[in-house]
Amino acid sequence: MKPRHKRIALILGGLAILALAATLVLNAFRSNLVFFFTPTQVVAGEAPKGKNFRIGGMVKEGSLHREADGVTLRFVVTDTDKEMPVAYKGILPDLFREGKGVVAQGKLGDDGLFVASEVLAKHDENYMPPEAAKAVGDAHARAAANKATAEAAARTVKQ
Repeated sequence: MKPRHKRIALILGGLAILALAATLVLNAFRSNLVFFFTPTQVVAGEAPKGKNFRIGGMVKEGSLHREADGVTLRFVVTDTDKEMPVAYKGILPDLFREGKGVVAQGKLGDDGLFVASEVLAKHDENYMPPEAAKAVGDAHARAAANKATAEAAARTVKQ
């Protein structure tokens, strides 16, 4: 085999391996991809049937009910427009409370009950990373300074 043919064979082999690796990575990514839906979208039929997805909203006040085994519970997730009943068997996160934000991952049953395999409590909506809080504070300070400068200029013009 000539050196030229060996080089072409190596290049083609490398491209085939690269294509195979890309295919495997994309298939793994697609199988682990989980979409997020609100209760309104789920009720409208936008959520996939028989596949895992996430539902998020607020835990409706007074909807949390524990079963006799102490581990199984049911609650209602709402986005203030529509509601979705959720069943979960497991230990809830410490931040889980009625009236607070929640994200549940699982499948929608044929009876319209969302069976969660994982429940995540959302942090307080007022929380902000320190860097973002500083940037927002600086922006508010600049806006206040600009407003004060504009008011001073308006008073000078009136006099």
